[in-house]
Amino acid sequence: MSKFSQPSMDSTVAPITEQNGQEETKAVSTARKPSKGGWNAAIFIIFVEVALRFSYYGLAGNLITYLTNDLHQSTSTAIKNINTWVGVSAIFPIFGAIVADSLLGRFKTILLSTTIYFIGMALLTVSVSVVSPHYREAVFFIALYILAVGEGGHKPCVQTFAADQFDEEKPEEKAAKSSFFNWWYLGIVVGASSAILVVIYIQDNLGWTAGIGILAGALGVALFIFLTGIKRYRKQAPVGSPFTMVAQVFVAATRKRRVVRTRQGCCICYETGGTDIEGQPRKRTLAATNQFRFLDKAMIIDVVDASSKTRNPWRLCSLNQVEEVKLVLRLLPIWLSCLMFTVVIVQTHTLFIKQGSTMTRSIGPNFQVPPASFQSLVGLTILFSIPLYERVFIPAARKITGHSSGITMLQRIGIGLFLSVVEMVVAALVESKRVSIAREHGLMDTPKATIPMSVWWILPQYMISGISDVFTVVGLQELFYDQMPESMRSMGAAAYISVTGLGSFFNTAIITVVQATTSGSGGILLGNNLNRAHVDYFYWILAALSALNFCVYLWVANGFVYKKVEGEKPQEGRELIGLR
Repeated sequence: MSKFSQPSMDSTVAPITEQNGQEETKAVSTARKPSKGGWNAAIFIIFVEVALRFSYYGLAGNLITYLTNDLHQSTSTAIKNINTWVGVSAIFPIFGAIVADSLLGRFKTILLSTTIYFIGMALLTVSVSVVSPHYREAVFFIALYILAVGEGGHKPCVQTFAADQFDEEKPEEKAAKSSFFNWWYLGIVVGASSAILVVIYIQDNLGWTAGIGILAGALGVALFIFLTGIKRYRKQAPVGSPFTMVAQVFVAATRKRRVVRTRQGCCICYETGGTDIEGQPRKRTLAATNQFRFLDKAMIIDVVDASSKTRNPWRLCSLNQVEEVKLVLRLLPIWLSCLMFTVVIVQTHTLFIKQGSTMTRSIGPNFQVPPASFQSLVGLTILFSIPLYERVFIPAARKITGHSSGITMLQRIGIGLFLSVVEMVVAALVESKRVSIAREHGLMDTPKATIPMSVWWILPQYMISGISDVFTVVGLQELFYDQMPESMRSMGAAAYISVTGLGSFFNTAIITVVQATTSGSGGILLGNNLNRAHVDYFYWILAALSALNFCVYLWVANGFVYKKVEGEKPQEGRELIGLR
C-alpha cells in the first residue's frame, strides 16, 4: 500500500457516548426546520433569470432598429456592433466563472453582477433620454458594455446556482434536476417573449426612454426577489481556481512522459480521490477511462514520489484529478462543433428583422406589427414545444430507446443542429421569393418601400429556429452542467455561453470575408438597400457551412464518452441514433 493511501475507515469511527440522546433531540429539532434547496429555492432564482432575460431581450431584440434609425448607422455597421457586443457579453462569463469558483462563490457573484447590470441599464435609460445627441452614442455604448460586465458574472452562475439546489444524491431531486433544465429554459423564453411583444412595441410607439425605463424597473424587482429567498438557498463555497487543477495534471504528466507502465503492472498509481471541501457536495469518485491516456502518467508514483514525505501536486495527481481534466478535454470538440449553430441564431435578431421590415406587416386597418416583435415567434414556438417535448416526445422516445430521458444529450443537440441547416435553407428560399416580388413590382431601387408580400412568409424560419433551440440550446445547457467536474460547473456554464459569443464573432468574420470577396459587384450586406444585398446568397452560404459543421459534429459525437462514476450506472446510450 502506498504512503499516499488514505487511513482506514475503522480509525475514524467515534465511540458511542451518553450524549447520543441529546444528539437525537438536536437532529429532530433540525428536521423540523424548513429544508433548503429543491424547487422551493430554485423558483426564486428562476424568477430572477426571467427578469434578467426580459431586460436583455427587451434591449437586444430591437437594438438594430435603434442603431440604424436613431444613431444612423448603416445596416452592416449595426450588425457588426451588435455581434461584437453579444460576443463580448458571452466571453465575459469565463472571467465571471473564475471569480465565482475561486473567490466569491456563486451567490455573491450573482448579487454583485446583477447590481452592476442594474447600474448599466439605468445609465442606458439616461443616455436615450437626457444626454445630448453629441455624446449620446458614446454614453450609449459605455452603458452597453457595463451590461456586458454584469452579464459576465450573472450568466455562468445563475443557472448553475439554481441547479445546485437539487441534491444529486437524492433520487427524487436528481430526477427533478433533469426536468429542471427544460422548465428553466421555458422561463427564459417567457421573459424574452414578453419583452419582445410588449417592450419593443413601447420602444417603437412611445419612445426608447419609456421602453428602457421599464427594463430598469424589472431589474430592481429581480434584485428584491432574489434577496427574498436568501434563507432557502443551498450555497456552495468557492473551491479555488479550476485552472490550477488542470495545469497540475498537464505538468505532472509532462514530467513523467518517459515513465513507462510495464505489462507486469509494476508501476503504482495514486488513486486516492480529492478530499471533500466544506460547503461543497460530497465528491464522487470517477471511474478510469481509456481516452487521453498520456494524462494517466500524472498519477504514476515514481521513485521521486515514493521517497517524498508529502505529495507534490505538481508531480503526482489523483485518479479523480486526471479524469476531471479528461472530462474538460472531451467537451472541447463538442463546444467547437456548435459554433455554426450560434451563427444561425444571430440571424433571428439581425437579418430576419431587416427582412421582415420590408414586408407587409399590417393587422387590420390601423395596426402595424413592429418587425423586431416577430422574434416572439421563436419564443411562442418554444412555449408550446417544451411541454410537448416533456409530455409527448420523451415518453414516446423512451419506449423506443429505453433511455430515461428519451434520447441522450448528444442526440438532442444533433437534432437541433440539423434543424438549423433546414432553417437557413427555408430562409434563403423565402428571401429569394421576396426579392423576386420586389423585382416584379419595380421596387428593387426603392429600399424603404413596402413589398406586397405578407410578413407571415417568414413564420416557418422563426418556428424552426424555436424548435432547434429546444433541442440544441437545452441540450448544451444540460451537457455542460452534467459532464463538467463538480468544482468547475460555473466554468461549464461559461463555456456553453461563450459558444454564443464566439459564434457572433464568427458571424462578423463571415460577413467580412463575404464582403471582401464580392466587393467588385457591390458586396453583400454593405448598404441599406436589402433588395440588392443578395441576402439569400448569404443564407445559402450559412446553410452550406452549417451542413458541413453538422457532419463534423456527427464524427465528434461518435467518439464521445460520458462521465463514469464509481458505484453508479453508466449513461444509457452513447452516441447519435444510427451510430455505434
